[in-house]
Amino acid sequence: MLRFALPLLLVCAAAPAIAQRPPLNPQMDYDGYIALIQEVRPYRLARLIDWNAFAAAARERNVLILDARSERQFAAGHISGAVNLPLTEFSLAALAEVIGPDRNRPILIYCNNNFRDDRPPVVNKAGRVAINLSTFSHLYGYGYRNIRELSELVTMDDPRIRWVTGAAPSGTGRAR
Repeated sequence: MLRFALPLLLVCAAAPAIAQRPPLNPQMDYDGYIALIQEVRPYRLARLIDWNAFAAAARERNVLILDARSERQFAAGHISGAVNLPLTEFSLAALAEVIGPDRNRPILIYCNNNFRDDRPPVVNKAGRVAINLSTFSHLYGYGYRNIRELSELVTMDDPRIRWVTGAAPSGTGRAR
């Protein structure tokens, strides 16, 4: 018994050194992120809309169609009337600049995974990391609540989509 206890004591004595972790970065709140995702889930599910509702909402006054893909992907093709702010650039200041001061402004979002084409510029992401999931959660986390998300799977070639290429003119994020 003693010959097993000694190695076990040595392992246990070393355990605190092995298990010691670096201090957590106070600017990264993983537990808060998990709580946000859990809070957003039912809200997002109630805000999913099909293409007809998306297109009708896009025609309403002051509605913003936000495309959070990269600037390169946006320039290669996007829904007509959309404004680009890559998800990696979301911040209080950037969102306020693009969306404007009204956090209740209607925002429509879509992503690569809304298109069945799976070719540039809308190459599909793995479903559990589709950009809409992060975009919706980030907007909600920054205090925006009037978000609706395209739920339908469409094709870029569908004439209803009005797919265009090229960067959007500056200032298109402002209220119209």
